[in-house]
Amino acid sequence: MGTTYPNPLVGCVIVYQDKIIGEGWHYKSGEPHAEVNAINAVADKSLLKSAELYVNLEPCSHYGKTPPCADLIVKHEIPKVIIGALDTNEKVSGKGVLHLKNNGCDVTVGVLEKECLALNKSFYTYHNLKRPYIILKWAASADGFIAKNIEDRQKRVPYFITKAYSLQLVHQWRAEEQAILVGTNTAVADNPKLDVRHVKGKHPIRIVLDRTLRIPKDSALFDKIIKTIVLTEASNISSAKSDENLIFEPINFEDLVPQQICTLLYKCKIQSLIIEGGSQILQSFIDADLWDEARIFKGESLLKQGVKAPELKGTLISAQNILEDQLSIFKR
Repeated sequence: MGTTYPNPLVGCVIVYQDKIIGEGWHYKSGEPHAEVNAINAVADKSLLKSAELYVNLEPCSHYGKTPPCADLIVKHEIPKVIIGALDTNEKVSGKGVLHLKNNGCDVTVGVLEKECLALNKSFYTYHNLKRPYIILKWAASADGFIAKNIEDRQKRVPYFITKAYSLQLVHQWRAEEQAILVGTNTAVADNPKLDVRHVKGKHPIRIVLDRTLRIPKDSALFDKIIKTIVLTEASNISSAKSDENLIFEPINFEDLVPQQICTLLYKCKIQSLIIEGGSQILQSFIDADLWDEARIFKGESLLKQGVKAPELKGTLISAQNILEDQLSIFKR
């Protein structure tokens, strides 16, 4: 996860007389697709004319950075193709299946469809709902606070409610998604880096709300090492200088901010977003019903006062302990 954007996660297996003779998966955008890697892995290509090809997503039928996979399947005369789910990208959307059928392939669609859709939930959300897949994440103390009061945070360093293993997991999540968002107060109080320094992976695009440009200019978010988008008022754009890795975008802070963020990120072709705080921006997305998943940690510490955790109603899909920390994951 996190290496194939904007492409989906795809794996392919080729079977001859109930034995796997080739398998492959898509590594990253611009490189060969899963079907190509699986076909290339077959030592004796003559077997393909009597083989079955299994793939979790409909083979593409258009020229992108690579040629159409449906054409390659037809070229090798693979007689039977089993597909988990259709590709709802308008460039594909049934055209791959139609091309295969028109060229004599026996095509089955919808095998383990639910699981295949879940595998590419960000991809499907982006193409179907025209917005990124949105993950809310926060850590709360045992008594329900996610941070100390801002006046008690003068050193501009994060206060960690959870332990090191939970932090490492959060960095893994960041590496799997395209973008990460925080509000102004979080950026001012904690001076976060929003990177993946505790794991190996790609840094997400950083997005921060800064209506009046009050986040200090020496903040880690403005180091220009990682692409960062600052959402501010239109009147501030002329005084803010954008470059390749620090971009200022205007939004109207008086009108439906979560919806505007989703529209902007869709335009920027960002398929997934983690929102890590603070409480105000998290609650605004909850109230707008613009979220898909919430990952909530509960630590052992007691803060007794501070910033209250957001209020959320969802369906609990998993719960686990990470040493002393509790992690609950909800879906909308």
